[in-house]
Amino acid sequence: QVQLVESGGGLVHPGGSLRLSCAASGSIFSPYGMAWYRQLAGDERDFVERDFVAHITDSGDTNYVDSVKDRFTISIDKARHTASLHMNNLKTEDSAVYYCNLQTHDEQDYWGQGPQVTVSS
Repeated sequence: QVQLVESGGGLVHPGGSLRLSCAASGSIFSPYGMAWYRQLAGDERDFVERDFVAHITDSGDTNYVDSVKDRFTISIDKARHTASLHMNNLKTEDSAVYYCNLQTHDEQDYWGQGPQVTVSS
């Protein structure tokens, strides 16, 4: 069984920075990918409708939603099955619950608990 534990998040002023981390444990085999999605707190949409933010493969290929390019950086420690999302120049519209996702080599999806990120003056 795969488990994801997220850390980071919190409250920051506009223009500030935060870092999220996601540590995966369990039976994880290459290739796999890790990603972050976000959803407004209180949004009752199903998890499959969360908004994509960034993705990284275990070989280091990355992909971002246009609204965070040049501000967010996703990275991965393949040996430790840990991904990080460095968020710079945060905007109020970045406020959301951020969910880490792991997709395994056999296309199983796992989700983290989702820390809150609040950008407010």
